[in-house]
Amino acid sequence: MPLGQSNSADAQPAFNLSGAPTMNPRFNVIVVGIAASLICLIGLRQFADFIAPLFLAINLMITAYPLHTWLVRKGTPSWLSAVVVSLAVFAVLIAMVAGLVWSVTEMIGILPQYANEFNVFYKQIESFAINTLGLDSAAISRMLSSLDPTRFIGAATSVLSASSSALALIGVIIAAIVFMTMDTPGLDARLGMLKVQRSRIFTGIGNFAHGVRRYWLVTTVFGLIVAVFDVIALAIMGVPLVIVWGIFSFLTNYIPNIGFVIGLIPPMAVALFAKGWQTALMVVVVYSVLNFVIQSLIQPRFAGESVGVTPTVSFASLLLWASVLGGLGTLLALPMTLLVKSLIIDLDPRARWINTLIASDPADAQPADDNLSFDDDE
Repeated sequence: MPLGQSNSADAQPAFNLSGAPTMNPRFNVIVVGIAASLICLIGLRQFADFIAPLFLAINLMITAYPLHTWLVRKGTPSWLSAVVVSLAVFAVLIAMVAGLVWSVTEMIGILPQYANEFNVFYKQIESFAINTLGLDSAAISRMLSSLDPTRFIGAATSVLSASSSALALIGVIIAAIVFMTMDTPGLDARLGMLKVQRSRIFTGIGNFAHGVRRYWLVTTVFGLIVAVFDVIALAIMGVPLVIVWGIFSFLTNYIPNIGFVIGLIPPMAVALFAKGWQTALMVVVVYSVLNFVIQSLIQPRFAGESVGVTPTVSFASLLLWASVLGGLGTLLALPMTLLVKSLIIDLDPRARWINTLIASDPADAQPADDNLSFDDDE
């Protein structure tokens, strides 16, 4: 074969019989795929008010499903086991919502107590910028005026209002869990039939269930560990409301990439006003060290291939799903990415090359394990 020629199926003639240029079929597939993806994202955004809570409910039930199989193996009737699992999910959901509302309420209550300290800090910053750095006083005044403590109180109040308005979303989650509880006793039989009829789809669902369960469990365990160390460190430094900051740190841990920063800002601000800049700096150092050591070095070793995407893809998925699904999209960013990866990329041999670009471990581009089941508790 002459150099430069190829017998690949990708090689297409440049012109058809009439002399008009032909379109590359692969180009057509890419364009259609991008257009279809955009249409799907627009549709998801349009119906995000019920899709996001429904998907969260599915995540919670998948995570708790091994409890159902364990109770059935111990002789518990399947319907009673399903009820116990749903009650456990309800308890966790109520505890997390109550913790979020309580922590935000406590923040709103403590911020006005440091108004005088904030004004002193404001004047010190303004004096340093003008007298030491020689910056324009009018520009500095305009910039610092946006840091009025009442703005922080208003922001915290809006968060609390958003938590209150989330009752509608919680209602959707509760309703979804109730109906999924009714379906749970017959789920094994349905999945068994799916394995026979559509083995690839069964494998994709199994991979997703395994990954999402491991993601939530590992994130919860390490979130608790980080929160406990945060509370101990803040108590040693004498920062007020250490339990509040511990709960807030635990809850924001579920937000990938930026959750650590969100959980850091309130205790750092209170430490600054209550104890001075040295303590505030210590809070930043302690939080950063704990986040780096536990969540960046240790946690990925236990998380394994739960999601299996690079940090850049993780951050991009956070931005994407937050814009599509709203607030819940920040919590569901990685599970949504895992769903797409498991059911679209991993199952299509022609798309597995994408894993070499997005997977945290390039070995994930290898074919999936066809023997993985929905309940990977064995």
